[in-house]
Amino acid sequence: MSSLPHTTSSCRAACDDGMELWVAEHQSMIVSAGRPEPVPSTDFAGIWGGATPEEWRGRGVYRAVTAARARAALARGKTLIHSDSTHYSRPILERYGLLRVSTTTPYRWRR
Repeated sequence: MSSLPHTTSSCRAACDDGMELWVAEHQSMIVSAGRPEPVPSTDFAGIWGGATPEEWRGRGVYRAVTAARARAALARGKTLIHSDSTHYSRPILERYGLLRVSTTTPYRWRR
């Protein structure tokens, strides 16, 4: 891997709400990404949007981006992390010490 996670800017950054975008690149190609979002007036930050293409899974890239997002939240004084996760990321988050406390049941509403 030529570089590990780093922040990048976007139009969303103009909101100045503490959200950051983190990516991992290999040869100028993004191979994983995610964002930490601080929850104002709380000790919480959400870690959202974590994604790694299938061909890059199992190499520690998602773990590196997740660790970087958690460190970014800690640097902002957030001590509690919350996240919705898929069956792909749940085991990684649980190895980091996150506890499953609830589930989300998606529904598709149609007229």
